[in-house]
This record gives sequence, structure tokens and C-alpha cells, in this order.
Amino acid sequence: MTQGNADSAAAGPDALLKIERAGKVLTVGLNRPAKRNALNDGIIHAIGDCFATLPDDIGAVVIHGIGDHFSSGLDLSELTDHDATGGLLHSQMWHRVFDRIQYSRVPVIAALKGAVIGGGLELACAAHIRVAEPSTYFALPEGQRGIFVGGGGSVRLPRLIGVARMMDMMLTGRVYPATEGASYGFAQYLTDESGSLTKSLELAARIASNAPLTNFAVLQALPMIAEANPQAGLLMESLMATVAQSDKEAKRRIREFLEHKTAKVKPKS
Repeated sequence: MTQGNADSAAAGPDALLKIERAGKVLTVGLNRPAKRNALNDGIIHAIGDCFATLPDDIGAVVIHGIGDHFSSGLDLSELTDHDATGGLLHSQMWHRVFDRIQYSRVPVIAALKGAVIGGGLELACAAHIRVAEPSTYFALPEGQRGIFVGGGGSVRLPRLIGVARMMDMMLTGRVYPATEGASYGFAQYLTDESGSLTKSLELAARIASNAPLTNFAVLQALPMIAEANPQAGLLMESLMATVAQSDKEAKRRIREFLEHKTAKVKPKS
């Protein structure tokens, strides 16, 4: 996506996404506040197009919700009757779009507030870092709606919170508030009220300043290593470390550290 494309995608109050950039960070705002940013096919396709055409100089992306909520999930008012084939293809369309987020060449941060429900939670799970503020709440009401998750939630969410916890949510309709949800792995950061977007932008700017090859390795290699046979994982780690360390940018950064041009890692006081 060129800057012109981003501007056109964000143009007008009725645009499904509000896309802006600040330096190397692209912000993608879900823009259906009257519907609590419920996800219909149009907004899913718009997200897919956005991630398929990221500008080359973007180093991180922040997804957030316009208004009081991140996303209340699948827009049931637009749900049409599907036969088995149609339902399968519809679910796989969501999978392709959310895969573009998970396997993006740059890190993606989800700034969460209000409802993070159903498909909205599935979208958040596709991001690499999740930042929640106190208004955030997490739920999977599919069991009460007579449907099942279809946006990759059954694959991604158990890796964050465990199968038993997700099963409980779907069977009982349990809702997790922000503080409890963060302690169980729904989010890695919990901010003050109205602070999720600010914190996400801060993290994104820091991440975008990393060496691009290191970011790429963390996104693409680390998940595969974690799930691989231990010996295969160790070999993959060695190969990735070798590639990363041989990069000119890595050599420059190591040289600057050795010459005391960069600060040592210390805990914040």
C-alpha cells in the first residue's frame, strides 16, 4: 500500500477502516462504532487488503477500534444462510485474512478496549502483542448463539489461555474482565483507562526501531521453533541466529554497543 492508497482507504466517515501512519507505524482503526465494530465481510476484506499491501517502510502495525469498543465480533445481522460448502468457504476467507496478520512481515499490536468478543477476540489473537485497558472484556458467546468459532480462534486462543479455559467460555458464556483476562494471557499489557492505544503506539515505535531481520525472525521462526521437535527446533534456532548475526544491521548495532554508544539493559527504576 502506498501512502496514497492508505489515504484513500481512510477517506470519508463511512470508510470501514481508518488508516493512518506516524513514522514507521501504521494504525488500522476498525470504523463501525455504531455497531461496536462488528465484523462483516466488507471490513474483513478491507483488513486483508490492508495487510496484503503494507508500505515497504512500515515497521509495525497497531489495530484498534474507533469508539468505545475494539470489536463485538461477527455481525449477526448480516449473517446469511450458508450451506455446508458456503460456510466452509466463508470461514476459510476469515482464516486467510487473519493469517495475513499473524504471518505479517512486521509485528502487529492490538489495542483493546470495551468488547473483545467472538470474532473480535479471534482478530486480537492473530496479533502478536495485545494491550488492554480496564474497560476491556473478553467473551466467546458462540455456544449461546448456536454457532462455533470460525476465524481461527480454536487454534490461536488455546495457545494463549489453554483449551480448558476456552471450553469453559464457550460452554458457559463466561466473561473475563480486563484484569483477570490479562493475568490469564488474553493480553500482555494492562494500561490505565483510555491508555491502550497510547501504549500500543509507544510499543510499536520501539519495535519498529529494531533490526527488521530480527523482527522477522521473531515473528516467523520463533513460533515454529516452539512447536517443533526439540532437536529440529535447536537446529532451526542455530540457522536463524547465524542469518541474523551475519546481517549488516546486526553488525552495526553490536559494534555500537561494544563502543558504548548504546545503553545497557537495566530495569526501570
